[in-house]
Amino acid sequence: MGALIFLIFIRMPIGMAMLLVGAGGFAAINGVEPAVALLQNVPYETFIQYSYCVVPLFILMGNFAFKSGLSSDLYWAVRKMMGSLRGGLAMATVGACGAFAAICGSSVATAITMGVVALPEMKKYKYSDALATGAIAAGGTLGILIPPSTIMVIYGIITQQSIGALFMAGFIPGILQMLLYIATIGLLVRRTPSLGPAGESCSMMEKARALSKVWGVVLLFVLVIGGLYAGIFSPNEAAGIGAMAAMLLGFIYTKMPKRQFVAACMDAAVKSTGIGFLIMVGAMMFGYFLAVSRVPFVMADSIAALNAPALIVIIGILLILIALGCFMDSMAIVLLTVPIFFPLVQQMNIDPIWFGILVVRVTEMGLITPPVGLNLFVIKGVANVPMSAVFRGAVPFIAADFIHLTLLICFPQITLFLPSLLM
Repeated sequence: MGALIFLIFIRMPIGMAMLLVGAGGFAAINGVEPAVALLQNVPYETFIQYSYCVVPLFILMGNFAFKSGLSSDLYWAVRKMMGSLRGGLAMATVGACGAFAAICGSSVATAITMGVVALPEMKKYKYSDALATGAIAAGGTLGILIPPSTIMVIYGIITQQSIGALFMAGFIPGILQMLLYIATIGLLVRRTPSLGPAGESCSMMEKARALSKVWGVVLLFVLVIGGLYAGIFSPNEAAGIGAMAAMLLGFIYTKMPKRQFVAACMDAAVKSTGIGFLIMVGAMMFGYFLAVSRVPFVMADSIAALNAPALIVIIGILLILIALGCFMDSMAIVLLTVPIFFPLVQQMNIDPIWFGILVVRVTEMGLITPPVGLNLFVIKGVANVPMSAVFRGAVPFIAADFIHLTLLICFPQITLFLPSLLM
């Protein structure tokens, strides 16, 4: 583990670091020849898993929604509803992030999409750089809590839990998180009105006209999530249908240019899926090393022998994940740590769906936590503002995150109510 942390610290790509440490550790225990054979088999075994198809398809659906302009229509609809309030443009951005998350599944994609659309408008009304960038970076994290979520899919595959149940469990926590972010913005502008001046008011006709343009987003959400819970589609089929529907909406409704279509496909294939699957291969190799070294089982037995209450164990695990989130990508954290901690969770009879949502929640927090919060760097690139302003803007939302996490820990039914009702 020390070697892995060192390689990450010297900025080796996380997938390559896990692959190198996993192969080296496996070779040290079982010999070089078995390690070489495993290196030949692991990529093939990873890439042929049908269940992993859902990840690139959900990413592709979100890319088509962005390139076709559906995200812009969504932002403007929410902006018309809330823009006249003090801090309303930032609130509208968070609301639009939550709605776009329902058809995207990626935090970084959500942050980039809304950053491109919302930042010019907030600059026009002289919003504070810190508030504008902080709201977008924080709102982007909703992308992996509000379903569909690629991180939930990966957690479900690793732990063999129902992806549908995980999606359903993320609804109420996701909406609660969005409301807490909006409340945070409200408190900030109430204390310092100059952070987010009020925008122009709109007539009811303008609001109705703006709302009428979001039917494409609603259609995608109902088609994918509704079809999944009605039992019409499997998760893979729902993702494929969603990607196809988003593509058709782009061609028919918004006349998506061929250039944008190619860009959406290339981004999903190379930038998102290619990097993601490299991390998966590295994590699989590292997982084999952990299995032969029996580290997860020794750790589980050691912690269980302490007879610590389950709540204390959960808090300890979450603190470790929060610390890792400051330096690592969400997917890498889940692939690396869930195989280590899940045997302990099972041994202590902790609900795996509840634990899964907590894991997703704390990996989200890492996306806006310095020094390596990925969303912060993404928004810095879009906004072209000092990094210090972006970090400063994230602080109030990190505080809201801890409040939200505390609520999810203290009241598990926030997470488990819908799965128990509908699954």
